[in-house]
Amino acid sequence: MRIGKARSEVGAFIQNVHHFRDECLRDPGPPVEHVALFDEAQRAWDLKQTSSFMRRKKSIADFDRSEPEFLISCLDRHSDWAVVVCLVGGGQEINTGEAGIREWIRALNTSFPAWRIYISSRLTDSEYGAGAVLTELQSRANVITKDELHLSVSMRSFRAENVSHLVKQLLDLEVTEARHALDKLRGKYPIAITRDLPRAKLWLRDHARGSERYGIVVSSQAERLKPHAIDVKSPVDPVTWFLNGKEHVRSSYYLEDVATEFDVQGLELDWACVTWDADFRYGEDGWQNWSFKGDRWERIRKVERQMFQKNAYRVLLTRARQGMVIVVPPGDRADPTRNPNFYDPTFSYLKHIGFDSI
Repeated sequence: MRIGKARSEVGAFIQNVHHFRDECLRDPGPPVEHVALFDEAQRAWDLKQTSSFMRRKKSIADFDRSEPEFLISCLDRHSDWAVVVCLVGGGQEINTGEAGIREWIRALNTSFPAWRIYISSRLTDSEYGAGAVLTELQSRANVITKDELHLSVSMRSFRAENVSHLVKQLLDLEVTEARHALDKLRGKYPIAITRDLPRAKLWLRDHARGSERYGIVVSSQAERLKPHAIDVKSPVDPVTWFLNGKEHVRSSYYLEDVATEFDVQGLELDWACVTWDADFRYGEDGWQNWSFKGDRWERIRKVERQMFQKNAYRVLLTRARQGMVIVVPPGDRADPTRNPNFYDPTFSYLKHIGFDSI
């Protein structure tokens, strides 16, 4: 089959959500579709981001709906029936304006009282951020909770679900649970921690077999890794980074160019090196969120930005199919922007959980 014909046949069943949105903006009638399936539904925009986009790109000055509310309203135009299916990745919101599953629930709860809602029993888990809006559903009729709506088996690898549990517990500071999750992975999914980036690179090369792909991933806010020849301001070409071979200087194999959470979201390596900067650091009161501005670190106070940063590390720590090594640099007492006190507690926390140190 020619590629053009294949694309045409696929296009008859699947279209970009933005095309669906634009058609509904142009035509006030009910759409052709009675069923809409939104993949990565947590990425739908909140009211502020949607209104800004409509004003700038569509010349609609007074748009007053979030993206989930508008998309549901399009299907609500049908007089008989319609179904909206949202596929949601927990803790995957990393971009400004991404509303998460909570906005879909809020929109249904406030604007569509007649709709039936079927939700997973696992939406109470912390990474979904549904929180208060779930409690608002308790007094609403036609809300059905089903365990089967949680897709517990990941396509990333047969070990991925246990890795996701471990990362969740690590980020939620649930030390005992994280230790148990780590014990389940021992002998099946190697994870090591180190203070030495060259040693981590050797670890990757020693563990990878044949064409198994490896690379370095870092937070987009990791701006004080420059002394380690890691510059997050130097963008990578994801196609080259993920697909080119070991002989190509810009491929992930070369361990020079690094990818951030934005480059690797939705994609995987076989083996990953997560290099951890002082933007997300462990302290006496738990995780601290920092942003490097000018020549110093500044504390992040906005709750939404703190969530995005935590989710960025969730993405980075769940990119490897086979195993990973985590590098927490030692810092440098001669450099106030890389004070060892910014890094040592994070490494100690990881060691306390029980990761093998190399």
